[in-house]
Amino acid sequence: MKRTYLILLIVVACAAALGMFIAEHTGYVLISWKSFRYESSLWVFLAVLTVIFAILYGLRTLIKMTLISSGLINPWSRRNQGRRLRQAAEQGILDLAQGHWKNALRHLRRAAQGEAKPLVYLLGAATAAEKLGYSEEADQLLEQALIKQPSAEVAIALAHADLQLQRADDAGAQETLQAMHELHPQHPEVLLRLQALLRQRQEWSALIGLLPALRKCKRLSAEQLQAIEYQAWSGRLASACQAKQDPQSALQALETAWQGLSNKLRNDQHLIASYATELLRLNAQEQAESLLRHALKNGLDDQLLELYGRTLAQDAARQLQEAESWLKQAPNNPILLRTLGRLSMRNQLWGKARDYFESSLKLSREAHTCAELARLLSHLGDVQRSNALFAESFQLLEQSLPALPQPALQKNSV
Repeated sequence: MKRTYLILLIVVACAAALGMFIAEHTGYVLISWKSFRYESSLWVFLAVLTVIFAILYGLRTLIKMTLISSGLINPWSRRNQGRRLRQAAEQGILDLAQGHWKNALRHLRRAAQGEAKPLVYLLGAATAAEKLGYSEEADQLLEQALIKQPSAEVAIALAHADLQLQRADDAGAQETLQAMHELHPQHPEVLLRLQALLRQRQEWSALIGLLPALRKCKRLSAEQLQAIEYQAWSGRLASACQAKQDPQSALQALETAWQGLSNKLRNDQHLIASYATELLRLNAQEQAESLLRHALKNGLDDQLLELYGRTLAQDAARQLQEAESWLKQAPNNPILLRTLGRLSMRNQLWGKARDYFESSLKLSREAHTCAELARLLSHLGDVQRSNALFAESFQLLEQSLPALPQPALQKNSV
């Protein structure tokens, strides 16, 4: 309380001192310009300036408050426009995720109009347009995205390829991805999508040319790269002769394709099997037998053994003798025993063929072995056991087939 009185006393004293000072030193101000003349004391002039400043400051504050309030109310204000664009973007992304394509297209197009970098919104709008069947509009939206953000050409091209695949335009998608590969030869996603499309379209030569870049990108494991390489070269061998109608020309094309492989690949058992399969399809029996015989000397492979048993060399006795020499390496190999049974039948050694098939079945009950023995027994007149083995063969084969769809249950009528 005392402190308040003290402050009040000081204020009154200062005011009295100021009043005495003003009364003693009134000052003089004169402003003259053309016919205008203003004349007053200094303190009156300062008071007028203070009032003018207060009025201007008040007007400024009033105008500012008016603009702010009108911005909150005016739907065309910048603040409300930004809020509407954010709402359109959020709703558009939600609609896109939920599959509401028409709403997603409308909202995302609106959101893209207010963005300097509208890539995400334009890509989403293009997807929605494609889902609605508006392919031309989808392409136009992607063109807008490229104009707005040319640095994102890879992302836009990948989106374009996806849309082309949705239209079943595989050739167009391949062209788009190959163009991007030429511009960005080491881009991992472009490489992965391009190789998948080339495999789907069975473009084996192009896929073989892509293998070095796939190895460099290091996005695929060694096993995956090996599988792709096998598929590419196997497909290349198959397609080389399929394009030729003349068997001799087809065989020459196949041999040319085989010579295009490296020495390492020509010694690979998987590719040897692919080459031998095509040779057998072209009825080049002697060439296939020689190829398989030399390959099997380096190691007994079940796939090569199976093919060797299907070859029809001119010297059937020598072929059987060669195959029997492999029993020392694998006396309990059911595939080898089945092959020996087939070769024995070619030599009309029925008893030996039967023994080989029986021995193979003791080691592994396989459908092909059952069928071969059943066919042999039917020829020998043992119809009862032949029929039993044929039935077992069908049963074993059925186990490897997909299950049949179950019929719908019939509702009992009341």
